[in-house]
Amino acid sequence: MKRLLPLLLPFFLVACEKTVNTTVPINNNPPPGNALKTWLALGDSYTIGQGVGDAERFPAQTANWLKQNGININIPYYIATTGWTTVNLQSAINDQNPGTYDVVSLLIGVNDQYQTHDTTGYRQRFTDLLVKAIQLARGKKENVFVLSIPDYSVTPFAAGNDTARIRQEIDWFNAINKSVTNSYNCPYLDITPSTREGRYDRSLIAADGLHPSGLEYRRWAFRLGPMMLPVLR
Repeated sequence: MKRLLPLLLPFFLVACEKTVNTTVPINNNPPPGNALKTWLALGDSYTIGQGVGDAERFPAQTANWLKQNGININIPYYIATTGWTTVNLQSAINDQNPGTYDVVSLLIGVNDQYQTHDTTGYRQRFTDLLVKAIQLARGKKENVFVLSIPDYSVTPFAAGNDTARIRQEIDWFNAINKSVTNSYNCPYLDITPSTREGRYDRSLIAADGLHPSGLEYRRWAFRLGPMMLPVLR
């Protein structure tokens, strides 16, 4: 396939000031009596929560939901940084050599699209990452949760760019990560349609004009939590 056309401004590589949405409840006291569960969150700016406070990241909010539903789970451990591609994430995992976890989440690919990486290379790199994630989840495929790539074409940042092309390319990359995930029988959460609602509802976009807000991440958490609950009980 042809290499994708570059977009304007390398914004994904620039850190933004974080803001905290104090309306999101966070419970830091896990319920007693159960073994402490662990979570490894792998990804890029969408996992580390660029543009929002630490407590508003989707793994943090999902962990809070799980605590409120009887799961004694530790604060998620993150291997994620704004601007990372699949290549960067692979390198970081190799460098950090993490141990195993009860659950692993994986959300990666927007910067592969943004930096005009070809989809063929993305398929192989994503497959390698998913295989590694399964290893880090002690070989339990049902304990690895893949999230689709959000669609940033609806954000103020993308205004003036070819948003139809961005949307199409996001769909290409998501078709790949979904196909690979299904081939390994891992759970897949498609949050892309939810992020596209940001076109009409700016409360779903962070103050940086690019990333999801704490409210949007909360919507992911309320869907991801029930998916994780059975394997953590």
